[in-house]
Formats: sequence, C-alpha cells, structure tokens
Amino acid sequence: MPKMKAAIFVEPGRIVLDDKPIPDIGPLDALVRITTTTICGTDVHILKGEYPVARGLTIGHEPVGIIEKLGSAVTGYTEGQRVIAGAITPSGYSYACLCGCGSQDGAGTKHGFKATGGWKFGNTIDGTQAEYVRVPDALANLSPIPDGLTDEEVLMCPDIMSTGFSGAESGAVQIGDTVVVFALGPIGLCAVAGAKLKGATTIIGVDTVPRRLEIARQLGASHIVDFKNGDVVEQIMALTDGRGVDVAIEALGTQATFESALRVLRPGGTLSSLGVYSSDLTIPLSAFSAGLGDNKIITTLCPGGKERMRRLMDVISSGRVDLKPLVTHRFKLDDIEAAYDLFSHQRDGVLKVAITP
Repeated sequence: MPKMKAAIFVEPGRIVLDDKPIPDIGPLDALVRITTTTICGTDVHILKGEYPVARGLTIGHEPVGIIEKLGSAVTGYTEGQRVIAGAITPSGYSYACLCGCGSQDGAGTKHGFKATGGWKFGNTIDGTQAEYVRVPDALANLSPIPDGLTDEEVLMCPDIMSTGFSGAESGAVQIGDTVVVFALGPIGLCAVAGAKLKGATTIIGVDTVPRRLEIARQLGASHIVDFKNGDVVEQIMALTDGRGVDVAIEALGTQATFESALRVLRPGGTLSSLGVYSSDLTIPLSAFSAGLGDNKIITTLCPGGKERMRRLMDVISSGRVDLKPLVTHRFKLDDIEAAYDLFSHQRDGVLKVAITP
C-alpha cells in the first residue's frame, strides 16, 4: 500500500512525523495533495492533551493543495486543480447544515445535530499535516483557488481568517460600533480585520507583543491596550469615556480574558467568544448585572464549506485585507516537529508557520 508522511498524535506531549497509508476515498470524497498547510493553536491543545483525539490520528485542519483524485460521484472539478477546503467540512445535507449550522453538522445522527460535528480534519478523521488528505463531501467543501493567488495568500482562509471574521459577524458588529479584541494572536488579528470590514469605527486591540500590536494597527486597530501597563478593564473604560464597548471579542480562551470581555461591555452589548477553553468558566455576578443587563454571550466555531471559502478568497483577491504578514516562519513537512516546538512555545515572534512538502 502506498505510504505518505504525516504528523501523528502519539500521546499528550508527542506529535511525531511518521509514515501512514495514503488515504482511500469514497464516491463523495476527493484526495488532495497538500502543497501548504499550517499549525493552529487548537493543534497545540491536542498536543498538550487538553483536547482529546485518538492516538495515531493525523493532525491539522488547514489544507491548501491540488486535487489528486476525485470520487466517482464528484463532478465540476478536475484532477490537478488547485483548491482549499475549510477546517470545517459540513456534509451539506444534515438538518444542522440545512438550517445554517454547518459547524454543528450531525450527518448520520438521529436529529442531524452534533456539537462541533463539522470539525472532522484532525479531530475525527485524519487531518492535513501530511502529504495527502481525504476531503469528505467534496462537492460541499472543495473551493477552487482563483488564478493569481499564492498558497500563502489563501492559507489563512480555511480557519484563522474564517474564525476571526466570524467573531465580528456573530457579534453583529455594526457601522460606527466600538469593538475590543482580547488577544492578538492570528485569530484575534483577523477579528480586528473583520470588525473593520463590518464597519466598526473604534477598534481596541489588547495584547503586549510589539509585533502583534504593529500588525493590529495595520489591520485596523485604532487603539492599543497593553495589559502590562495596568488594569485592562480600567484602560478600556477610560478609552470609551465610561460607556463600554458594543462588542467584545474574546480570542484566547481563558477565564481572565472572558471575564474582562464581559466587564467592558456596555449594557446590551455582546460578548463574542472564539477562544477554546480548557476548564470551566465562572461568570461574575457584577459583570453579568445579575442577569438583567440585556447582554449577549455567543460562541462560534469556524464557519466552513466551499461558499465560505470562496467569499474569503474574494476578500483576499480584492485587496481589502492583506494577511501575508501573519506567516512569520516556514518549515518543510520533514521538520514539522521543530515547527511544533517553535509554535507551541511561541518563540521568535511566531504567528503562523507555513508547512510545505
């Protein structure tokens, strides 16, 4: 059986490069040869054992590649075509998908809903940090890359861009809004860009890493709050003259950032949560106005599917957003263990790494 190289979860603390069989495909699938992929913060949660997956699973969920083989029922694509697929690969036909909740796709379940069920790559099926990946339900998930766009230009679309933008979309950012983004990692930086596209006129970015703060300004942040300079809530309330923000986007996944996001909301404001949490959250009574503040708390899992990917690539093609600065390091697949070591320890100013064959 032909083999390929793949980054495999062995046990908490160990993801290693090893050989695996090249995936078989069914009638609805496609086999994609990976030309570029990357490592996500969620992969680090898996590495640390904070998010459980099966031993032996290939990790990764951000594919850019070329169609190697098409299932017998897949039409409208050609072998050799450059494509991406979202980190979330909805079936397109479940009850969840048909009511617009593709990320919670429960195809094959009794009621058609399953929490985080749309996230398959590197979660419930083999993922993209490999030479090849099987894309399920290819007709719903393969999105052709427009001519003229490079792999690195579209590398953020499958997850980071889609997730960050969804923070602004789920938060219902409106023209003239004041928005704060907690944590300016790659997702938080994309949330800044998404808030600007949605019409926010005051965007506050919260972090302390100089390069992140610089990129946040490039993407639309009008104010920067450095948490090393004092109480974050006090700084944000001072910037808003005591009013608070319309939308607070939490892009880290900790009690501290979640609570701060809640405390800076104006009455009736929205907390849009993108973080992956590793423990129970506590809602402070005062920040929650005893449940009477008309505030909203909404969570979002990265939207996927080919139409979402097409729209995001159109944003890139139009020049409305330039996310190339987010790729700070490049590794070969053979060196992916070194890439994990760098990324998981956040050394050398890393934001995103590009992994190529």
